[in-house]
Amino acid sequence: MTNGAPATVAEPLDTTEFRDVEARLKERFPAAMVDVERAHGEIDFTVRASDLLPVARFLRDEPGMEFVHLADLTAIDRSALPARQRTRPGSQERFASIYQLYSIAQRRRIRLTVPAEGNDDKPTVPSLHPLWKAAFCMEREAFDLVGVHYEGHPDLRRILLPWDWVGHPLRKDQPLGGQDVPFSMIWNDPDFATLGRQVLDPAPVQAPLPKGVDARQHVMLNMGPHHPATHGVLRIAVELDGERVISAHPDTGYLHSGFEKQGEHVRYKDFVPYTDRMDYTSAMCNNLGYCLAVEKLLEVEIPPRAQAIRVIVAELQRIAAHLVWIATHVLDTSGTGMALLMYALREREMIQDIFEMISGARLTYSYVRIGGVWRDTPPAFVAKVQEFLELFPQRLKQYERMLTKSVVLRKRLEGVGMLSREDALSLGATGPLLRGSGVYYDLRKLAPYSGYDRYDFDVPISERGDSYGRYQIRVEEMRQSLRIVSQALEDVKASEGQPWKSNDRKVALPPRSELDTSMEALIHHFKLVTEGLRPPAGEVYFGHENPKGELGYYIVSDGSAKPYRLRVRGPSFVNIFATNTMASGQYLADLVAIIGSIDIVLGEVDR
Repeated sequence: MTNGAPATVAEPLDTTEFRDVEARLKERFPAAMVDVERAHGEIDFTVRASDLLPVARFLRDEPGMEFVHLADLTAIDRSALPARQRTRPGSQERFASIYQLYSIAQRRRIRLTVPAEGNDDKPTVPSLHPLWKAAFCMEREAFDLVGVHYEGHPDLRRILLPWDWVGHPLRKDQPLGGQDVPFSMIWNDPDFATLGRQVLDPAPVQAPLPKGVDARQHVMLNMGPHHPATHGVLRIAVELDGERVISAHPDTGYLHSGFEKQGEHVRYKDFVPYTDRMDYTSAMCNNLGYCLAVEKLLEVEIPPRAQAIRVIVAELQRIAAHLVWIATHVLDTSGTGMALLMYALREREMIQDIFEMISGARLTYSYVRIGGVWRDTPPAFVAKVQEFLELFPQRLKQYERMLTKSVVLRKRLEGVGMLSREDALSLGATGPLLRGSGVYYDLRKLAPYSGYDRYDFDVPISERGDSYGRYQIRVEEMRQSLRIVSQALEDVKASEGQPWKSNDRKVALPPRSELDTSMEALIHHFKLVTEGLRPPAGEVYFGHENPKGELGYYIVSDGSAKPYRLRVRGPSFVNIFATNTMASGQYLADLVAIIGSIDIVLGEVDR
């Protein structure tokens, strides 16, 4: 395992112009480029569907381009957008597929917008699965929720909704409430006698097997959806030859809660509590990523004190999330599990106490707000954080003495769940899963936000590619988070009494002290509370480093107080579909260790 940036990582190029990318694309594919738009430090290329594959291959493989990471893929129904936002070339088509590509070598991101061809019943875009394996799950999700058909996809079927669901909920003609419940409340209706039976006892629907599975030659085993080692309601369809895994296919959607649909129907500030509930072990980080995306759309500056507070709570949350991971993972795989569980949760409680002190909550905080934080830190905050900084290094060494050279743990993790660098990149893996395969990808370093560029820390990477390497990375990440918190705490001390939220009264509520003396402040307060903030029309993508990987938010604004389209790119959702690659050829018993080493929360998978 190594720390620090490799020499091959370049300084970021001009993220507002991208003149070289635009020039080379227009030279190579003059007929494919429909439109180019620059806004909010991003560049968006509108590309004809028929040219998507060669354009994407060029961007991935061409020297100087090297957009090897398919960060996100989604779709949008533009039928309800205002006419002023549908004047650009390629924007008249109702459906479009949206791609976020990132070049690790060049440290820059681009977006491809591909208008779908065909009619509204079957809008069609070529599949990118031949280029990136990550497209397998992302395209299935876009098909399921928006109804875009990806031609050439190896197994295009629903991924979050039931197999027999009718319609696509993220289309604008689909109501928020979804399907009507098929029973009557009329007393004389014969169906009243079976009130609720239609929901509780529906007709059985046979779940189709994944394509390529040989159920005649091999044993099919359903692992889940109630298996205690799956870290939530997850089913894995396992194809076995004896005890050897031939294939392992995640079956998601048991907890699907419609986050993105709901996001279209609440005001921007009111979506913050929803982010808490995606990954309940990383609520502070979820708050932060969403607020940064909205702030990017608003182009608002955040005061240095608020940034330092945000960094502290994000890194403490990273430690707390890794503590939950190490406690449960070791419980799954090692005989020392119960002792470590108690130790890890003991230290997590210290972080929970700090979070309760500043937010009033212990799990879903909603502390990070658009424009800053909910309130300033209380007087005891610095002392409590300092106490944790002094205690935890010794406790972390205690964990390592118990685990790092443990024969049982090493036997369960070494050489298990192998994931090569090439497969990790193709599958869209991020976080410790990607860094555990030797790829330097940490957005705190590559695309710094919230002042991370001011702090000195290393990014652990491992060339092992196995579950043990991912264990080592998370342990070291906790140590590096301590370094960051220590530095940010000095900034908090130095900025005592300074603003902890934006002074832009159209973004953040004015201080209560101003409401008695300033009519302007009273008006801003009234409008923000009753109407909400209104970002300008446009679109942004913001990805940040969640404890589990890249958590990204893609927001399309129509200028109203509610997002037109709110996309959540969850790291757990993408990472879990690496299971098939990691489990192939392993023993059935290794699946528990493999799933645990990915570190998933099903609320974020199904969202």
